[in-house]
Amino acid sequence: MKPLTLVAATFIALASAPAFAGWSGHGTAYTPHGTYNAAHAGSCSGGSCQHAGGVVGPWGGVATNTGNVTRTAPGQFSNSGTAVGPNGRSVQHAGDTSCAGGTCSHTGTMTGEDGRSASTSGSVTRTAPGQYSSTGTVTAANGNSVSHNASTNCAGSTCSRAGTVTGTDGGTYTHSGSATRVAPGVVTTSGGSTVVHGTTVVAGGTTGGTTVVTGGSTVAVGATVAVAPVPAPVPAPVIVTPAPPPANTAVYVTPAPKAVYVPPPPPKTVYVAAAPKVVYVAPPPPKVVYVGRPLPRAVYIAPRPVYAAPRAAIWVPGHWAGAVWVPAHWA
Repeated sequence: MKPLTLVAATFIALASAPAFAGWSGHGTAYTPHGTYNAAHAGSCSGGSCQHAGGVVGPWGGVATNTGNVTRTAPGQFSNSGTAVGPNGRSVQHAGDTSCAGGTCSHTGTMTGEDGRSASTSGSVTRTAPGQYSSTGTVTAANGNSVSHNASTNCAGSTCSRAGTVTGTDGGTYTHSGSATRVAPGVVTTSGGSTVVHGTTVVAGGTTGGTTVVTGGSTVAVGATVAVAPVPAPVPAPVIVTPAPPPANTAVYVTPAPKAVYVPPPPPKTVYVAAAPKVVYVAPPPPKVVYVGRPLPRAVYIAPRPVYAAPRAAIWVPGHWAGAVWVPAHWA
């Protein structure tokens, strides 16, 4: 809510200053990605213009931008300000613009909360009535740069554009589109978006060589600046309320329908099943056990023991048996 409070306070302060050339406005963009609502206000005095604005996205996110533009010399301008995103992070931006001979050149820097900066440079040139060309480069804090070239052609109430964007690695992206003014304050684009502007000028006029135009932009007097087409939203549905009937017109009131008696449906027949018959199950017959005839008794007759007296061992000393020596042994 802090960015909204800042925008509201600045909006009231700038819009309520009668001594200054001021303006305020609001707008709604209906895009394929949702509806965006914006408001802005500005005031100029002594060759300097202050502005404040904010945008509320379809999911409630708020982005704001506040700053000032000062005319430092004929055709020379400097600007500075602060942009705050929906996540609460802020970026400080500053730059210088120089316009001469139908060309406006711009250089600037953007610094985030972490101290890292990116630089921008570019120019817009009016090549013919209703025809513009632009070129520029954006260099990030890590040294990577992206260059862009585009051309715009306006005829009648339609402006068409086409351009290319080239990255550090040489990859190229092309884009094109158109914007058409279909009614005062209503612009549609080929991208399927519609923007409805509502602007109130508090005190118009030129102050210090700068001219305030609708939408809060500051443009050098005598210089031509190409305005990029605004994304176009789907037009909001219009609800038409039927006109009331004229006075003294007979109104026919349809009588209430007669009550019709509908008898309740007959009760459903309930079938009660008969109790099941009792079935007697006889017990199983007893098991037959066969007892075999006992075996005849066996009589064991042990054999009579026979005793054999051991023979006494005889020591036989060594002796010759013919030509063979027989060592001593028991026999």
